[in-house]
Amino acid sequence: MTRLYSILAVLFVVALAGGTWWITRGGEADQFAQCRGSTIASGGDTIGGPFELVNAAGETVTDKDVFTEPSILYFGYTFCPDVCPMDVSRNAEAIDVLAERGISTTPVFVSIDPERDTPEVVGDFSFNMHEKMIGLTGSPEQVKAASRAYKTYFKRQPGEDDYYLVDHSTFAYLVLPEIGFVDFFRRDETPEQVADKVACFVENM
Repeated sequence: MTRLYSILAVLFVVALAGGTWWITRGGEADQFAQCRGSTIASGGDTIGGPFELVNAAGETVTDKDVFTEPSILYFGYTFCPDVCPMDVSRNAEAIDVLAERGISTTPVFVSIDPERDTPEVVGDFSFNMHEKMIGLTGSPEQVKAASRAYKTYFKRQPGEDDYYLVDHSTFAYLVLPEIGFVDFFRRDETPEQVADKVACFVENM
C-alpha cells in the first residue's frame, strides 16, 4: 500500500507540473528531462569533462575557455573525405537556424588527427565551415584525453606519408556552460531537428 501511495504521489506532482516528467539523475531532478531524445543522455554525467587543447592561434585553452555559451561539439579531422564535412556543415546550419531564432550558440571542432591538423589548418577549416566555429587540436596526448572524456573513438588506418584515413565516431555533442554535456545528435538528424533540441535545452537553463 505504501508503494501505491508513493506512485500516486509522483503522478500527482507530474500532473501539477503540466505533465512534464522529471528524470532523476544522481538524486536530483533533471531540469532537461523533456528535451532529451536519447537513452545515453540519461547517464550523461559520465560523458564530458575538463580538457586542454590548442586553438587556431596556437594558444592552449581549456573547456571553460571554449564553452562560454551553448555549443555543438564534434570530433573529426580536416582530411576526412566525406563524413566530417557533411556532419560539420549540418552543425553549422543548425547554428544559423538557432541564430534566426535569437539563440546564440557556438560550433566547436576538435581534430583527432593532430599529426596533420596543425592549429593553422584547423583554424582555416573551421572558419571556412562557419565564422563562429572554434577549431581545436593539440598534442596526441591532449587529443586522446579529450576524446576519452567524451567517450569518442578514433583509430588511424594504414597509409603512406600524409595519405591515410582515420576511423572515428560521428556523434555531435551539446555542451552547456557550467553544466557540461547534456545530449548528443546522430548523423541522420537535420539542422532543424538539432536546432529544436538545442532550443529546448536553452529555454530550460
